[in-house]
Amino acid sequence: MSPPELTERERKVLEAVIQRYVETAEPAGSRTISRRFGLGVSPATIRNTMSDLEEKGYLFHPHTSAGRIPTDIAYRLYVDTLMLAPMAPSPDAERLNEQISGGGTSAIETILRRAAQALSIVTQELGVALGPRLESARLNRLELVRLSEERLLLVLTLEGGAVRTIFVEVPGQVAERVVAEVMLVLNQRLGGLTLREIRLSLGERLRDTAGSPGVHDLLNVFVQEGDTLFDLPVGSEDSGVMLGAASVLADQPEFTTGDGMRKLLDLTERKTHLAELLRTRSANPGVSITIGNEHSDPRLDPFTIVTAEYTVGSLSGVIGVIGPTRMPYDKVIALVRHTSVLVSDILH
Repeated sequence: MSPPELTERERKVLEAVIQRYVETAEPAGSRTISRRFGLGVSPATIRNTMSDLEEKGYLFHPHTSAGRIPTDIAYRLYVDTLMLAPMAPSPDAERLNEQISGGGTSAIETILRRAAQALSIVTQELGVALGPRLESARLNRLELVRLSEERLLLVLTLEGGAVRTIFVEVPGQVAERVVAEVMLVLNQRLGGLTLREIRLSLGERLRDTAGSPGVHDLLNVFVQEGDTLFDLPVGSEDSGVMLGAASVLADQPEFTTGDGMRKLLDLTERKTHLAELLRTRSANPGVSITIGNEHSDPRLDPFTIVTAEYTVGSLSGVIGVIGPTRMPYDKVIALVRHTSVLVSDILH
């Protein structure tokens, strides 16, 4: 059901209440709104308008205060229709540019970790980033490195610079010549394929390989273990959530109580669940904003999640922030959008 329509006065008063509450975290009263925003009407008129907004579900009246605070649908209306088109403040944008692009490395994980940390600092919310789903990543090159007589290290360099390393157990000592020949065959037969394509067709692609018995024996190890070697187990990539500093939220009023802090810690410690939540947003163009009880999980009711998609070639992931529903939406949205574009440019 659509929320009730508002008059022009109601929209102005609601916007003023939201701005005041975001600034102070204190319920806004009619006199404060009248003095702070100069709406051209008396405090009594503002008080009556606030009562109407409460009846329509846009404001909430805490029992311990004469003022009112916005509800989740008020924030949604603000984001969708009241807020001006957000633009990232220049100093904040420059700070993000310096912190994310100034590290001298192009590894996806490193850049995403820096971006999540920078967003935490600049927005004072919890920065969050999710790596791309590497199952769809194409293999750029493959290396085999001997670690011992019976163990090799398989190094997969994937599209966008992601690297995955896997231990490979081999039966007995394998000559260096055999290792080099197998590495050449694997690169020739598997280069340019996605990890999913490799898993599904590995045996077929290696079936007619010519070479010495030692080459066949080692290639057979890859055929037999392909489902494991070219898979991405839960707990690595699929929970690859990178978080900024949660401590920036600790001083916000919503998380100073024991209950509020427990909810924040629960959110940050359930990384696999958080990854699943963020993964559903990775196909959404533009900025995605989910506020309070809009989440399907009631444990997320205290939070707003703002994310935007970044791209790495044909891959994509999300980056953004998590914070209380009381946040400076215009600034946060602009900075999340700016960061997603910046990360995409760096990883291009």
